[in-house]
Amino acid sequence: MLKLVKKFWHWFSTPSRIAVGVLITLSFIAGIVFWGGFNTALEHTNTEEFCSDCHMNDVVPEYRHSVHYMNRSGVKAICADCHLPHEFIPKWTRKIKAAGEVYSHIMGHVDTKEKFEAARLEMAEREWARMKANDSQECRNCHNFNDMDFSQQKTVAERMHTLAIKEGKTCIDCHKGIAHQLPDMKNVKSGFTEN
Repeated sequence: MLKLVKKFWHWFSTPSRIAVGVLITLSFIAGIVFWGGFNTALEHTNTEEFCSDCHMNDVVPEYRHSVHYMNRSGVKAICADCHLPHEFIPKWTRKIKAAGEVYSHIMGHVDTKEKFEAARLEMAEREWARMKANDSQECRNCHNFNDMDFSQQKTVAERMHTLAIKEGKTCIDCHKGIAHQLPDMKNVKSGFTEN
């Protein structure tokens, strides 16, 4: 028996070039298959359909009545456009946090419209804080002060955008509720507009 173990150990510790080549090739192929499958699954979590699986009875109907869903120019922003950064590290950070939100839904913390409404303010404030911290980066992927033609805006919009630039404000400072119904704001002490 000892001789068999020694023989196996010798074979295992001194693999042939063919065995090493096969192992490297199979590892490379497995890596490509894993990354492709993982990336496909990850991209699926960025779709409106995926978000609708849990949010069909709360925020999806609100979103579908917003300017981000249907508008005169035909440009549509889906859930991931507003709730997921485009850059690699911030995107992964947000995905990890979102996994906790999915877990919360699965565990029944916000799985009904009533529970969702009860937690809406807390969730909204968390999202507003995230957007404030990153200078509303997801908004700025499409709407950038530097690219705006203020002369084409309504007078009040032109004045407010000019003031926002001067005061260093970001989109979410004024545009809470642009795609979703606002939570009960009675106890919130900050200025906002609904669009």
